[in-house]
Amino acid sequence: MASTSASSVQKSFKYDVFLSFRGEDTRKTFVGHLYHALHCRGINTYKDDVKIKKGEVISKELIASIQDSRFYIIVFSKDYASSSWCLDELAKIIECQRLTEHTAYPVFYDVEPTHVRHQSGAVEEAFKKHVGKEAAVRWRGALNEAASLAGWELKKTLNG
Repeated sequence: MASTSASSVQKSFKYDVFLSFRGEDTRKTFVGHLYHALHCRGINTYKDDVKIKKGEVISKELIASIQDSRFYIIVFSKDYASSSWCLDELAKIIECQRLTEHTAYPVFYDVEPTHVRHQSGAVEEAFKKHVGKEAAVRWRGALNEAASLAGWELKKTLNG
């Protein structure tokens, strides 16, 4: 009888990539192009196209999509931290990232990684509306942890 270790059993994922982004900032620009490029290469990518109501609790369907994705691309923008939906997504992504089957990659779109890591600059301004909320400490930790991962910095420039 052959034995199998837990590490040799791989989980099957519904999605290859889950995109986390602030729609108002990047949906029709960078994220739209990124999604198209991934799709053209046959990479099964989850991109939330449903309008999310501000102040609502993250949906069970969205949580399941995060759990059912192998990789995460987190596109941090100046207003990413203003959205409780984005921050709830991020907290779940970081929770899953800690498991060996998941990998998160941050993209810093016209925002400094240190501003995300320490919630300073534009990120501090975006995060202000969450100060005092019960989830704020968890969200700060998730921002810090995600911004500490190796990622890409993209600056908005003319023709760039």
